[in-house]
Amino acid sequence: VGQAVIGIDVGGTKALAVTVEVGTNKVVDREASPSSDDGPTLVDTLANLVARLGARTGREVAAVGLGVAGLAHQSGVVHYSPNLPGLGGFPIGPELQEALGVPVVVGNDATAGTFAEWRLGAGQDADNFAMVTLGTGIGTGFVVDGRLLRGASGFAGESGHMVVDVDGPSHRTGQRGPWEYFASGTALDRLGRKAATSGEFPWGVAKAGGADAVTSQHVAAGAAEEEEDALRILDGFCREVSQGLANLVLVLDLELVVIGGGLCSIGEPLRAGVEHWLLELLLGSEYRPAVRVVLA
Repeated sequence: VGQAVIGIDVGGTKALAVTVEVGTNKVVDREASPSSDDGPTLVDTLANLVARLGARTGREVAAVGLGVAGLAHQSGVVHYSPNLPGLGGFPIGPELQEALGVPVVVGNDATAGTFAEWRLGAGQDADNFAMVTLGTGIGTGFVVDGRLLRGASGFAGESGHMVVDVDGPSHRTGQRGPWEYFASGTALDRLGRKAATSGEFPWGVAKAGGADAVTSQHVAAGAAEEEEDALRILDGFCREVSQGLANLVLVLDLELVVIGGGLCSIGEPLRAGVEHWLLELLLGSEYRPAVRVVLA
């Protein structure tokens, strides 16, 4: 039947795996499994997941790739992961490779996603672009001058922790005012609840059943229906996203930004809002080629 590679996004609560056919790059199977931050338990879970996927498709598994949020060293050791704190220092790559008997590559999840978009998705025609994943936090990955940017240890791309307000609120990492505090899915949850609590998002309150129950999903749903308050909240959020993006463009001279992550499902209102504010906030934008913003 041929060979396949398996890619696994290892999150704090679940591991999402896809089987990709070698040669065609077609996704032929997928499965989710509970995750764990206990190293040996996670190795067993992932090994069983790979075995099931290989057996179902009848293909020989040639290699496995793991994407993990945080500082995933190119040696296969996760030095730090906010979603999997117990995994710190554990050689997940070498241990899983020994269990499976096939090559296992470990990398930051956003960097892995960037590589996929570069080879197979929205970044195929770009030599200088960023992928920005907007979810619980912010992940970023970069292709610069036609090469995937990994850095000295494989830690490149932690832009969500870039401080944009040194006197800003304290984040869960202990930092004050990092970009992801203002521009992640968690931030959009907070913006929606703040507007609801102050009486500025009655549509969302009615849909959620109470101000405290309002989330980013209600903002997204309202924006899809062109509800005025939801559009205003989303516009403010897009400005925060673009503030960080403008810094990245200034440093790397990017031609393209690919938006991924859970908030990507908001679709065109998010894409258009980010593109608008990036043009407004980027220093010298009138002298630069326009930076395209697309969805993953």
